[in-house]
Amino acid sequence: MSETNGRLRRLDGEQLAWRRTAGAGPTVVWLGGFRSDMTGTKAQALAEWAQGAGRDYLRFDYFGHGESSGAFEQGSISRWRADVLAVIDEMTDGPLVLVGSSMGGWLSLLVAAARAERIHGLVLIAPAADFTEALMKPRFSKDALAALERDGVWMEPSDHDPAGYPITRLLIEDGARWSVMPGPLGIQAPVRILQGAMDDAVPWTHAQELVKAIEGDDVTFTLIKDGDHRLSRPQDLARLIAAVEDVSF
Repeated sequence: MSETNGRLRRLDGEQLAWRRTAGAGPTVVWLGGFRSDMTGTKAQALAEWAQGAGRDYLRFDYFGHGESSGAFEQGSISRWRADVLAVIDEMTDGPLVLVGSSMGGWLSLLVAAARAERIHGLVLIAPAADFTEALMKPRFSKDALAALERDGVWMEPSDHDPAGYPITRLLIEDGARWSVMPGPLGIQAPVRILQGAMDDAVPWTHAQELVKAIEGDDVTFTLIKDGDHRLSRPQDLARLIAAVEDVSF
């Protein structure tokens, strides 16, 4: 199976870049993390799996991410949730398996609530549910809070970008509207959660609380003792593919 690509035009003129492998079974949809894109290791590993197994797989970049148009600083949970809904509504039919990494895990939960009848399964990698309120805000310094209030943006220091990452007041205030914890979350489809115990971005206890919030019984939480936030090692990718296969049949 070969992969096709294109752009989905939104009503506001922005375009979402996508790549797809056409195949059988529920459509597996990749939902990436905050500031990540569809060319990452996990997304690519799933593309190679789909091509080899003849499975239907769709990956895309949110507004302001990767190959899609838009300014990242204008993004929000509302906007990115709407992106996911637009992609699945316009490009897919039938059952879905949502595979969400970090922020993509939160978006997967929001989309599962909005399109419950289509969800065949969820695979969540270090799911960062409510990360703006639960994980970001408690770590803000006085200087960060002052910058957000004064300028509407704070540049978070990063080892990967000398300029830092822009964190906006829009993101924080909008994120509070979409809190899902402590639940209950009326998800009845199978859920598989992969979490690294050495994750310094999403504590494993945060993901464990999500397990308690999900109402369905078919929920498996896998804690990987030496795993980090990315979970992109060969053994982690093997676990990811196994989890996707587990909820796809």
